[in-house]
Amino acid sequence: MIIHLKPGIAKEKAENLAKELQAVLLADETKKILVTPSALKSVDSRFDDVVAEKFVFNDDLLLGSRQYRKKTREIRIGNILIGGDSGHTLVITGPCSVESETQIETMARLCVELAVKMLRGGAFKPRTSPYTFQGLGTAGSKLLSRMREKYGLKIISEVRDATHIEEIIEYSDVIQIGAKSMYDHGILRRCGSAGKPVMIKRGFGTLLQEFVQAAEFILSGGNENVILCERGIRTFENKTRFTLDLCGVSYLKEKTNLPVILDPSHAIGYAYGVPDLTRACIAMGVDGVIIESHPDPKTALSDASQQLNPDEFRKLYKSLAPVAKAVGRIIV
Repeated sequence: MIIHLKPGIAKEKAENLAKELQAVLLADETKKILVTPSALKSVDSRFDDVVAEKFVFNDDLLLGSRQYRKKTREIRIGNILIGGDSGHTLVITGPCSVESETQIETMARLCVELAVKMLRGGAFKPRTSPYTFQGLGTAGSKLLSRMREKYGLKIISEVRDATHIEEIIEYSDVIQIGAKSMYDHGILRRCGSAGKPVMIKRGFGTLLQEFVQAAEFILSGGNENVILCERGIRTFENKTRFTLDLCGVSYLKEKTNLPVILDPSHAIGYAYGVPDLTRACIAMGVDGVIIESHPDPKTALSDASQQLNPDEFRKLYKSLAPVAKAVGRIIV
């Protein structure tokens, strides 16, 4: 249940009520909200004098539920706007990993050339094998920050674990929580107090309910700027890396009030399929896509098979606007 308290309720009284109801208290200068487990379906009548409005739910998709907020949340990333009534579909591109200044600057210049506003790149890489490239770490974060300062791009980068989350918060405009870190409560809770936009990726063995509840950890920490990212789930199929769950995307659009971004690169795992899959994603009317690109993919130190070279990305990018227009969206 979500309970909106009446204006003027003292903070101490709200805190006592939260303790009694085992609720999370979200408070700012204009409102106080209590969020309880969904098992609570009613509030004792003795609280009628403090309760302004209440919302009852069937499961623990609460703050992120469209039952609570009818419209998709509006999220600002500097001068970029997604969600709300914007109709914007944000395109994000860049390499899987930051490998060198020359490499990341090449992709930054490509973004500027095409008016792509957001650059992605991993500095801390949660790799499956300990014997593969693990990222440049702090040096990679600083290179991304340099591209932001030099070219005016917004930066999204992944936090691997809680040991370096402060660094990612400092150097990125959007904090990415990867599929392998989705259950890390240290990351989720810190992102809840970070204030910056957070993009959380669905784990490849994660149910939709588990996915949205991970987002609730961030929302219940007071950070309203949460974006969901579908990047493919593990199925019986072995000819593609994962299976992009577009049915799940329909569920997220219908049931949640959070912007949805799709990652076709990680889903299929092979560059040949990324353009068609991206266009299919755009046709879903989603809030964004994140596409991996690299100056020379065959030399990439991670995920080489799925990254597009600059010419491939240019061709793909120029094909997206007509698809977006057909479903009432605008590429930004």
